[in-house]
Amino acid sequence: MFGLYVSVPIACFRKGLAREFLESEILPPPSTCYGFLLSLVGETDRRRHVGARVTAGLLNTTELSVVLRTVWRVKSKPLGSSGNTRPDFQQLLSGIELAVWLDSSDEAGTVTLESRVREAVVGRNFAAISRFGGLSLGESTHLVNDVLPLGEKYTNCGRTFLLSPRGRMTLPVWVDHVGSAGTRYSTGDVEECPSGPPAVDRMPRIEPPE
Repeated sequence: MFGLYVSVPIACFRKGLAREFLESEILPPPSTCYGFLLSLVGETDRRRHVGARVTAGLLNTTELSVVLRTVWRVKSKPLGSSGNTRPDFQQLLSGIELAVWLDSSDEAGTVTLESRVREAVVGRNFAAISRFGGLSLGESTHLVNDVLPLGEKYTNCGRTFLLSPRGRMTLPVWVDHVGSAGTRYSTGDVEECPSGPPAVDRMPRIEPPE
């Protein structure tokens, strides 16, 4: 188990079914955290570390605002035509501080995502990482400010998304970017956690559809 402190100045963790009004979840879903961790270590194959368990916890109270922005919706060709853009309202969170928890005990590979993240963040072996673009959480423009071992900033895991069969939240663990048939979800609740990491068996597992 490894915990990261992650701060993001501004972001939107868009709800999957949001259409006219782009609502945000209060914290990033497991699939978003997984994509962030892959980007951190420079991994472009998102199936490379299937089986890892990932979840996020809120360490502070964020500010919520609403903006009017241009949104792309592909309805006609060519893709850049004016008919594919429209204004929509979007929720934004600001001043985000997170605990991102990662466990690789269910991974099949010998070189796990957890070991690669530890090497990057604790070992600071940056020469071994080949990556491109900015490091973001959510949309590509929502750039990350800090990535540190959790213990350097906090010792608790905050209000964390944990699995529960009767949970009130449904968050994606795997997203089908072409349509939605292959998207998989996990059900749970955002719960207050005591100091220390969450229980592994209550962390969502990254798993594509069979």
